Amino acid sequence: MIPVGTIVKAKSGRDKEGFFVVVKCEDKWVFIADGKRRKVQNPKKKNPIHLALTNTVLSDSMDTNRNIRKALRDFRED
Repeated sequence: MIPVGTIVKAKSGRDKEGFFVVVKCEDKWVFIADGKRRKVQNPKKKNPIHLALTNTVLSDSMDTNRNIRKALRDFRED
């Protein structure tokens, strides 16, 4: 299972090519948020097969949308 706090890239779906932080894991699903379109309060339920892992695991608590946006800023290309 993917650890909470890992930065992942979506490989499929409407959010394809976007970077997200894993905020929760349940059974065979992970819940991801980017702090903008997908807030911490309403994370996206995703199958881990559709996610590409990065080598980055955030040590800070990712409990606010602002912290998540700051952490993902370096991964975005726009």
